[in-house]
Amino acid sequence: MLLNNFIDESEYRLTAIYPQREAHSIIMILCEERIGVKNYTHIVDPMFEIPAESVPGLHEDVDRLAAGEPLQYVLGYSDFCDRRFTVNNSVLIPRPETEIMTREAVKIGGRMQRMRVAYGKDARPVEILDLCTGSGCIAWTLALSIPGSHVVGVDVSADALEVASGQKFEDALADGTYKAPEFIWGDILEENCEFGQYDILVANPPYIRESEKASMRKNVLDFEPALALFVSDKDPLVFYRAIAQIALRDLISGGRGFVEINEELGGRTRDLFVAAGFREVAVIKDLYAKDRFISFVR
Repeated sequence: MLLNNFIDESEYRLTAIYPQREAHSIIMILCEERIGVKNYTHIVDPMFEIPAESVPGLHEDVDRLAAGEPLQYVLGYSDFCDRRFTVNNSVLIPRPETEIMTREAVKIGGRMQRMRVAYGKDARPVEILDLCTGSGCIAWTLALSIPGSHVVGVDVSADALEVASGQKFEDALADGTYKAPEFIWGDILEENCEFGQYDILVANPPYIRESEKASMRKNVLDFEPALALFVSDKDPLVFYRAIAQIALRDLISGGRGFVEINEELGGRTRDLFVAAGFREVAVIKDLYAKDRFISFVR
């Protein structure tokens, strides 16, 4: 089968659910991943033939994509903070917006680590708690960016924890500079849910209100785990109250917290953390000037 023909046919199928430009981009990424061609191969070599043994698999991939399944689940991976993470429909697909919060936490954690180097072998590792860890993308990024740090990722989904603990970063861990995160089960909505003492807390909890479903795409609604996405309109800040209580108990004095938020609820979420007694509570915007996460100091 000619690559040109495959691209045209596949794009046409995907334009039923995606804008044409996005459909084209998805098919180009799929072809590069599956058969190693570049996004210009079909232009410079219009007679390029897809290897016969690859055609059935490509058609199966396009069937899944045309049904609305996200490309990341079809490929089995998603890139986040310059690393590649295994994903499936047990975990959310990491979003670029979450990288902003994660990189800020890395910066603060790195500063803490450098200040402690002077203590030599007696230096205390930077302790980090990642709530609602999902794929573990935040936990792993922090663990592989802050030498010697101890990162604990918590989730209520056993399937998500299996994905998080199964991420493959053996090469980065080989010389012992960095340590793999520890992943544990926990329901942060349970009273008296304790995890220890930490320097940094990060969390990307469910925050999309049920009423917002009508504006969401099929590939999110039908394939990404609802458990990690949605909260009731009656109590959309339920997870943030729980996180605030955990942070009050488990963050050391002067410890830093970072939580991703619903862009429509930035003010209310900020007020919740201010009322809980935290200092330096700030709403941070993303690249689109939308309220994206909150930082605070214990």
